[in-house]
Amino acid sequence: MKTTSVALGVYFEDFIKAKIAQGRYNNASEVIRAGLRLLEENESRLTELKTAIREGIDSGVAEGFDLEDHLKTLKAKRTNG
Repeated sequence: MKTTSVALGVYFEDFIKAKIAQGRYNNASEVIRAGLRLLEENESRLTELKTAIREGIDSGVAEGFDLEDHLKTLKAKRTNG
């Protein structure tokens, strides 16, 4: 496994030490990898969201859609459970 040096600053150094002290992680590498996994997941979700938004925009304006009727239907479903 490759070793990389990173300047974290006092805040993140203390954060890492706290996570290790809590017993959730055994060392700084585990904390950093967990953070990178979360970043990777977040980036993936963001990409998926951007794709969905683009697909929605590209699909154009819905025809034959009555907003008032739709809202009435939703309210009725909520009222009737």
